[in-house]
Amino acid sequence: MASKQLINNLSKVGRCAESWAKPLTAARNSSTRCDIEQVTHTGQVFDKDDYRNVRFVNAKRYVNENWGIKLIDEVPPTVTTERVVHCDGGNGPLGHPKVYINLDKPGNHICGYCGLRFVKKDEHH
Repeated sequence: MASKQLINNLSKVGRCAESWAKPLTAARNSSTRCDIEQVTHTGQVFDKDDYRNVRFVNAKRYVNENWGIKLIDEVPPTVTTERVVHCDGGNGPLGHPKVYINLDKPGNHICGYCGLRFVKKDEHH
C-alpha cells in the first residue's frame, strides 16, 4: 500500500522524480516470471499488478511444493480391529493432544489434528 501511495505522490515532487519512478512501475507491471504466479498451499496468489509483488522484484519467490496434506496422504491408513482408537500424533512430546476416534462407521476416519487415517477391519464370527 505504501509503495502504491509513493508512486502516486511522486508526480507532486517534480519532473525529476518521474525519471526514477518509471523503472519501479515497469518492474512491477512486467513481472511475467512463473515463480510469482505459483499458488501456495493456502491458495495465495497475487495479481500481476498487486503492490505486494514488489517483494519479489529482486528476489525469487519460493513455494514449497511438498504440501502437508499431500505428504500425509502417502501414509497408509492404520488398520485395526478395535471400535475406538486413540491418536496422539506419535513422537511423544512432539505430537498433539490425545484424541479418541470412533470407528463404528465403515471407511477411513481421519484425526483432526494430524490427518492420520484409521480404518476398522471387519471381523466375521
